[in-house]
Amino acid sequence: MKSKVVLWGGILLVIAGVFFFLGRKPAADTLKVGIVQIVEHPALDSARKGFIEVLTENGFVEGENIVYQIQNAQGDMATANTIAQKFKNEKLDLILAIATPAAQAVANLVKDKPILITAVTDPVSAGLVDNAERPGNNVTGTNDLQPMEGQFKLAQALVPNAKTVGIIYNAGEANSVTQVNIAKEITAELGLNVVEATADTSAVVLQAAQSLIGRVDVIYVPTDNTVVSAFSSVLKVSEENKIPIIAGEENLVSQGALATVGVNYYRLGRQTAEMALRIINGETKPETMPIESQKDNELVINVDAAEAMGITIPEDLMAKATMVHNQ
Repeated sequence: MKSKVVLWGGILLVIAGVFFFLGRKPAADTLKVGIVQIVEHPALDSARKGFIEVLTENGFVEGENIVYQIQNAQGDMATANTIAQKFKNEKLDLILAIATPAAQAVANLVKDKPILITAVTDPVSAGLVDNAERPGNNVTGTNDLQPMEGQFKLAQALVPNAKTVGIIYNAGEANSVTQVNIAKEITAELGLNVVEATADTSAVVLQAAQSLIGRVDVIYVPTDNTVVSAFSSVLKVSEENKIPIIAGEENLVSQGALATVGVNYYRLGRQTAEMALRIINGETKPETMPIESQKDNELVINVDAAEAMGITIPEDLMAKATMVHNQ
């Protein structure tokens, strides 16, 4: 009787082992994804979150059949280049590069793996692709170029007496230079003057913002990684001097900016992941995949900021805006 128990126990262990083996994906089938982000701030974090969520929703579960290597350069290009070299040397199936400097670092070194980019304003001028409609290399993804004309018309609607707009940005970020050049063309057409304030590191963003006091009626914050990472400094100047902020993306409005018709980075990250899935599934290749823009831009207004600035929100804007409060 004892021998039968031992025998049956052994058989059950073998069966359990077989099912355990069959229930696991071989290591070779595990998707390996490298993610590099130039700096940590809510907008870029949201893009990463959206990207990973879509892959999870489509059956790629971390620890089961997908492994992420998530790296952050903390705003330092030398670190970004080191991460890019690491990704080049490793056996990755796909790379996600978040923000222009991170994308440039990876694209300069990695030529044999698909690279998805997001939070990049102008991939062509950044040297990432030759043509946005047909990249022609291993890079594709989404841009975060916002509807600039809509931003400044929004500023005029909310601050009708505004004559001068201050723009804070890092002149070393190619994406920001592109935005500022477009902004200057549009503001000229709308009869607005522009005062530029540059900050090459987050440590001097406060000083740049303070330089605008008494000189501008509205502050515009583009999707600039340096400025956004130190947005609290801009907000401090805004609130103390009652200078409303029009922001390039939605996260900043939740933090205290007045309004935007800009980018939602969470949705942009999700859109980028949908593109990645087509590559993973073998439906297409990066070289023939057009760079995509966000499919819809939402008007968002911060009620608390408007009240603090003594701004009355026009009824037509209230009717179509998402109204938020400070978080």
